[in-house]
Amino acid sequence: MFRPAIKVVDCTIRDGGLTNDSRFPTELVRGVYKAICASGIDYVELGYRNSKKLLSPDEFGPWRFCDEDDLRAATDGIDPNGTKTAVMMDAHKSSVDDVPPCEQSVVDMIRVATYVKDVDKAICLANCGMDNGYELTINIMAISQEGAPFLDEALQQIEEETKVQAVYIVDSYGALYSEEVHFLAEKYKQYIKTKELGVHMHNNQQLAFANTIEGIIKNANYVDGTLFGLGRGAGNCPTELLMGFLKNPKFDIVPVLDAITRFILPLQKDIPWGYHVPYMLTGIRDLHPREAIQWMSSTERDDLVKFYKHLEVDYE
Repeated sequence: MFRPAIKVVDCTIRDGGLTNDSRFPTELVRGVYKAICASGIDYVELGYRNSKKLLSPDEFGPWRFCDEDDLRAATDGIDPNGTKTAVMMDAHKSSVDDVPPCEQSVVDMIRVATYVKDVDKAICLANCGMDNGYELTINIMAISQEGAPFLDEALQQIEEETKVQAVYIVDSYGALYSEEVHFLAEKYKQYIKTKELGVHMHNNQQLAFANTIEGIIKNANYVDGTLFGLGRGAGNCPTELLMGFLKNPKFDIVPVLDAITRFILPLQKDIPWGYHVPYMLTGIRDLHPREAIQWMSSTERDDLVKFYKHLEVDYE
């Protein structure tokens, strides 16, 4: 039933930007932002704020960098209705130089994405963000491939060396099953005593929604979704499904349905996200979806046996 502590983060523009190098037109970003605000969702993530010294603006669109001018163009004149704006900073692709004081920014929350091996960078970036007045989370990516003792040590460091609001389980490869979500939530809680648990799930095996529910059962109070599941490869847990499940009386699903109709469904002409067997195969093998994404863009995309054998040869 309704649990007031749960915060929903809509990542449509940020995670969806991995499908098109973050080249969404401002009109679409503005439309999604307006819909999320009107729906009563807690946070809307409008892209990455990665370093232009580490990533080229010639290769990526504006939502990979989230300059303040671009953010203002997408948000000015729209009533936030209590919704806060977030961006993500990759620990290995970002710089503290790109963190202005919060009072000078559209951004309310920074989500630092990291691999366990980069946790020191993530802690440095998170503490810089905290010092500059932002809300912070740390999102540990590719969690299905991270194990003790390094994960344990990273969690201990985050607990002891930061004051972030939440620490995330991120199923980057869509490889987890519910019992693994259960196990990881228990592991996180062994170390994370003063912060909330968050979950961000990918849908390679049609389990993103189920695994998000499992996280909620295990007291995750930060949960992520995207409109119609838009995201890299198989995509993410659909925001509209979460809204229905959570039963928060403040939610209004109508603006979300309108945004899906007007802005998201038309993207299917060019972006083949969602459940497809190649994404499933990388999910069950606990592999990065990049090879499935490449296969899906090739003339052999429907030769599923050949892709299966390709994975067997390259990863056995």
